[in-house]
Amino acid sequence: MPDTVLLLRSAETRGLVTMAEVVRLMEEAYRDLGENRAQVLNREWLRAPVDRHDTPLQFLLNIIPGAVPCHDAVAMRLSARHASFPPPGGAPRATTTGGFSGFVLVWELSTRRLLGIVQDDAVSPLRVGATSALAARFLCRADAAVAGMIGAGRQAVGQVTGLLTVRPGIRELKVYSPTPQRRERFAAWVNESFGVKARAVDSAETCVRGSDVVFTATNAVDPVVRGAWLEEGVHVCGMIGTPHYDTRRELDDDVGRRADIVVVNSIAQARHDAQAELLNPIRKGYLSWDRVSELAELCTGRAAGRVGARQITWHSNNTGMGIQFASICRRMIEIARSRGVGTELPGDYFAAQGSAAGDQFRL
Repeated sequence: MPDTVLLLRSAETRGLVTMAEVVRLMEEAYRDLGENRAQVLNREWLRAPVDRHDTPLQFLLNIIPGAVPCHDAVAMRLSARHASFPPPGGAPRATTTGGFSGFVLVWELSTRRLLGIVQDDAVSPLRVGATSALAARFLCRADAAVAGMIGAGRQAVGQVTGLLTVRPGIRELKVYSPTPQRRERFAAWVNESFGVKARAVDSAETCVRGSDVVFTATNAVDPVVRGAWLEEGVHVCGMIGTPHYDTRRELDDDVGRRADIVVVNSIAQARHDAQAELLNPIRKGYLSWDRVSELAELCTGRAAGRVGARQITWHSNNTGMGIQFASICRRMIEIARSRGVGTELPGDYFAAQGSAAGDQFRL
């Protein structure tokens, strides 16, 4: 391997890996985690006030590390943004101001070499969609035919692509977004891209009722899915996992009460962040921790997936994890090198050098 560090911009990462390959990588990574080989630390947010600004702002640094021995990869994802916390709807919500920057540092576990630096803007919809799809393979009925998608942004693209990769038998998709033009445009994209009959609907309830599987990809403050709307046999996947100071919800407490099987990416993260979507139904006695499993346990067989056609299943895609970034970005770097994509930087820029003779006393 060349003694260089490969820099990949977001535009250069697109198309390097297929969703099917990313789902496979996620299954291998989560199995490694379930076998106590892969290692993660909880996602952390560093917050600092931004002075000399017209409105109260905070600097947020999002830190997500993980190691995956089966892929010989270690990664650290870092993203930075400014956010304010106005109280729309009476609940605190982080509002990003001026965009964000995000990078993944990828090391080879066996050699400690830094392999690459990957902009993560295009990586996130892939890793989130593939993780939702992996859980759906265990939890969604094999004969699922009708899907509901609440949300019509970039994350929704990843969610739908992942779902249709693992459940190609789905023949109809309903999509809801509060903005009519967005949901119409998204439905047209699904029709054109997958040959699935997709239609925009005018309410979240219409999107949920009659669906065999429901995915959400929103920035909602208050729940957009009600447990009362769920049909027997439905699989639900929500993807909001916020820190304790951001209490956004996508699913109401009744979803936790009605779910027969509940799976999260990380119980430790849910506890660490006091994530309202999971903790609120637990506090009310609708759900208990002993009924909550982790995705890694599904991948190792220590937890059962769906075993009955009438079960309601819920996957809380509740946090980004370093093993996702390590596995996907390592593979992207390999493929990019083989295609001559990216910018190569001298490896010695990123390697600590031993002190030369006579320099040991120089600072």
